[in-house]
Amino acid sequence: MKPFFHFDTDETRQSLLSRARNVALRAIQQYEIEWNCIRFIQLSDTITYKIETNRMDNYLLRIHSERVNKEEIISELVFLHELRKIGDLIVPEGIISRNGSYVLECETEEGYRKPCVTIMKWVEGERWSEEFTDSHVSSIGVMMGKLHETSASLDAPHNFVRPHWGISSFRKEITKLERYYPRFLSGGSWMLYQKAIDKIIHQLESMQRDVRNYGLIHADLHSGNVVFNNGLPYPIDFGRCGFGYYLYDMAAALLELYPKHRWLLIQGYESVVKLGKDYIRDLECFFIMFMIENYCHHSSDTREIPSLIEEQKYALAYITEYTNDRSFLFKIIEPIEPEKIEFFSELEEGPNI
Repeated sequence: MKPFFHFDTDETRQSLLSRARNVALRAIQQYEIEWNCIRFIQLSDTITYKIETNRMDNYLLRIHSERVNKEEIISELVFLHELRKIGDLIVPEGIISRNGSYVLECETEEGYRKPCVTIMKWVEGERWSEEFTDSHVSSIGVMMGKLHETSASLDAPHNFVRPHWGISSFRKEITKLERYYPRFLSGGSWMLYQKAIDKIIHQLESMQRDVRNYGLIHADLHSGNVVFNNGLPYPIDFGRCGFGYYLYDMAAALLELYPKHRWLLIQGYESVVKLGKDYIRDLECFFIMFMIENYCHHSSDTREIPSLIEEQKYALAYITEYTNDRSFLFKIIEPIEPEKIEFFSELEEGPNI
């Protein structure tokens, strides 16, 4: 049986989306939802659709890839249920189908594996398309603090299955990057990446894990996974949620912000949860780790390569600061052209004879 999510060309991508639409239409019939429109959102780790109704209620339909199993999907919904129950947080909520299941295995074209499908209540709000204000980033910090504070009080059931984000997952991602990095990195730039990767792993190995700094996290809290309603931010898309350091969660949000706004987000967070006195060193480690993981994720998609190449002058600047043990989180870092990295790497290696 072929994987449902198989696509590596434009042709196979279109074939996947055709299969997915048919699956979505079959799946929606299994729910007590009076819908009038289904709109494709995106193809990423899941294929998502917005289901619109004549009432105020809208829904999100997700077709899951084979990279997550049914137990992992159910555990995500359990996590969201507990966040709403204990923390009174506004987060997505799973919907039960007519047969009493939160996760459906849906029929598809012959020869392909049945994909898992879930439907959730739509979290109303809009992604902020303009530059964040001071108030925006501070409120995101507060929201993140409440999310972690609630998460820390949860006791996961014995059958709870979610990924762990740390050394093992990072090494797995790097294996992918080792295959695709020549698409957007020179040899010298890759050498600098390798220095950063080794330092990250060494730093993770020395971190002390306890209930104050490690637990269930969202694991992908960038701006695209936050919507605003009446000025308040709400987290969406918990598809990557799992176990990890709370600072790893924060790093995803800080990547997109200017130094001033990074500080304001942290201040908002600390109005709810206080950080340890030496948190900056570890946070900078997770900042570089998350940035590299993003490139690991996107490097296999040829459509992403031009933007990856364009971003390297900024990425290499941050990686240079990190590998040289210079704190960078609250500073304006000047971009570095990849050609300079190549030049200095040749000097380190010595002349070719």
